[in-house]
Amino acid sequence: MASADSGQNRPRKGYPEKRRAILDASRKVFGRVGYQGASIDMIAGEASVSTRTIYNHFENKEQLFATVLIESSEQVAAAHEAMIERCLGGTSSAAGLEADLVALAMDWVRPRPEFTDHFAIVARINAEGENFPGDLHDAWQKAGPLRVQRTLAARMARLAERGLLQVQDSELAAQHFVVLVTNTWGRDRAGVDALSDAETHDIAAAGVHAFLYGYLPRGAR
Repeated sequence: MASADSGQNRPRKGYPEKRRAILDASRKVFGRVGYQGASIDMIAGEASVSTRTIYNHFENKEQLFATVLIESSEQVAAAHEAMIERCLGGTSSAAGLEADLVALAMDWVRPRPEFTDHFAIVARINAEGENFPGDLHDAWQKAGPLRVQRTLAARMARLAERGLLQVQDSELAAQHFVVLVTNTWGRDRAGVDALSDAETHDIAAAGVHAFLYGYLPRGAR
């Protein structure tokens, strides 16, 4: 016979599915109207659940928003880490360095429809600036942008160890790379005046050229 405790600890039927529906709906709503504009009623309607169901999973809107932001940031970070490994993990010669960096730049700025809601939330965070809670901003940075920066910095350091780059500060090199190749970022993320693949390639390649001008070993420039 099952004990009362084991019955209480058993996951309720449909619990994971309901939670997933709430998180997915919340990401859409927060991306569409922002944290201040969103309400639990709006999210419940988007998720096709009751407000009581939402409060069974999350204490309040703030906790729900934090959960959505961190989870979404971790998913985007994982995608970027896979991208970095795919493009630079096998780079072992100067001959392939530029092409691999351009491939990474192209992947970096290419629109990702599955993350549209996430980047809409990020745009609202950036717009709010100092009005956005500092602790939540720090948690977002740690889960997403800083995590990706550290991964890219580690790869830059590895390329330097192989003699392919001249790098004194790998984290600064990672920051420079991202800034130089993401001129198309805002336009593509907003879906306004989106660039063609050829235009995106030209801008990404120009960014890589500028990066290599500063980071190639002197004899290779």
